[in-house]
Amino acid sequence: MRSITRLIWYFLICLSANATAQSIDWSALEYRFVGPYRGGRSTAVTGVEGRPNVFYFGATGGGLWKSEDYGASWTNVSDGYFASPSIGAVRVAPSDPNIVYVGTGSDGLRSNVISGKGVYKSVDGGKTWQHVGLERTGHIGALEIHPANHNVVFVAAIGQAFAPNAERGVYRTRDGGRTWEKVLFLSDTTGFADLELLPSNPDIVFAAAWRAERKPWTIISGGKECGIYKSVDGGDSWTRLGQGLPKGIMGKIDLAVCRADSRVVYALVEAPGDEGGLYRSDDQGQTWRMVSDYKPLLHRPFYFCNVEVDPTDPDHVFVMALRLYESRDGGKTWQTIPTPHGDDHDLWINPDDPRIMIEANDGGANVTLDGGKTWSSQFNQPTAELYQVEVDEQYPYWLYAGQQDNYSAIAVPSLPPRSHQLGAGALVMDVGGCETGPAVPRPDNPDIVYANCKGRFSVYDKRTGQEQHYDVGARYMYGHNPRDLKYRFQRVSPIHISPHDPDVVYHTSQYVHRTTDGGKTWETISPDLTAFEPDKQVVSG
Repeated sequence: MRSITRLIWYFLICLSANATAQSIDWSALEYRFVGPYRGGRSTAVTGVEGRPNVFYFGATGGGLWKSEDYGASWTNVSDGYFASPSIGAVRVAPSDPNIVYVGTGSDGLRSNVISGKGVYKSVDGGKTWQHVGLERTGHIGALEIHPANHNVVFVAAIGQAFAPNAERGVYRTRDGGRTWEKVLFLSDTTGFADLELLPSNPDIVFAAAWRAERKPWTIISGGKECGIYKSVDGGDSWTRLGQGLPKGIMGKIDLAVCRADSRVVYALVEAPGDEGGLYRSDDQGQTWRMVSDYKPLLHRPFYFCNVEVDPTDPDHVFVMALRLYESRDGGKTWQTIPTPHGDDHDLWINPDDPRIMIEANDGGANVTLDGGKTWSSQFNQPTAELYQVEVDEQYPYWLYAGQQDNYSAIAVPSLPPRSHQLGAGALVMDVGGCETGPAVPRPDNPDIVYANCKGRFSVYDKRTGQEQHYDVGARYMYGHNPRDLKYRFQRVSPIHISPHDPDVVYHTSQYVHRTTDGGKTWETISPDLTAFEPDKQVVSG
């Protein structure tokens, strides 16, 4: 009798579970945005001539965005059209503001860069898009449109980041992207990071060759093929320029031409020793001279390296690097222009009013109407790059993550009103560590967060804002090759809390480390779990 009773109960339980499972319509579940409503890394910007209120910016992982109110608000225009969220270049045709071309694949070749899927074109100001080719070019460093004929477009293709490929080079279309021809090719390891059309004569084209290849442990930036190439017949033939430029290996190069004086060309050149710096030509590239060897201009050139010149003044120059630098005397002296966020990548200057600019950085895109004295907000563009996401056990639950190059790790609520992230009720809470995270809340107390910053462990109390550091090894690892360090922590180093005891936490370098007292003391509980090849344990870039 007991066996029959147990069998009946088992049948009823299974029947109930099956009915519950069938009653859930999983297809009805939808993603909802909960934050943070602030910008992430952006490397491509442009405005629209004759329409000073309209701007576009491209994020490295968040697609293409458009503003029609001087950057006060932004709308994504690429979702549903682009096969890659990584934007390398964007330009609007000077002859028709409805014609927009976008090259995908960011030119800032970090180890976590996203590859592109070619070129997209819009004929209605970004409302709809068509893929127009070059799908295998990987990363596009620049795109320029003929000022009088929007069907003529040039593309500088860096190539795939992690392997040689034959699709590197300079491409040209004469039919609006229906067909493309490769007009300049050097090798399957050397592509092109930038190109410029001379405004007064667009048959004169300058292109900057760059050998760039990422390895899992470092980056190769530079080679003998790198340099500046010039065409005077619209790309049919090319000549390498050299008089006054570095003679040996060069790395990444960025170019700028001046609309007000077609003789003036600037080149920001990565090169060994004291040859790297800002060069200027006053004869359309025939001869060059170094005008600045100011070291901050070439900080991490594979990641930054961008120069722009005021379209109305050939001596007014801007360089994007760790900061936004400005020179008003042709590069002799420099000052910084404060921006809402550092790590600056791109700049577009309105040719009708050079006080109007849009600038791209690791915090998004910002617009200025007064030459950089004030900027629009970056808290209106949800393009954050998040390394890892955790949730806590409270209700409503909060989400925790590290956002690339944005201060500490953060937490956001999961339900309105604060989860909307706009207006007075918006909330983004710092929770210790730094941009990389992770930030892992204790399951028994969500006010206590185990945080991390590139291997540096800490405990953060959300109630007091106090952060206590309990590092496993050396606190500062920069300036050292990983092979020389006792503990080799990854940039994003995992943290795992024991499901049995929240005081027991695991943290990993090449070893597994364990604490049983919430981080105060640590023990190493594993051997070296990595292959440890010393030649690959170098500064990664």
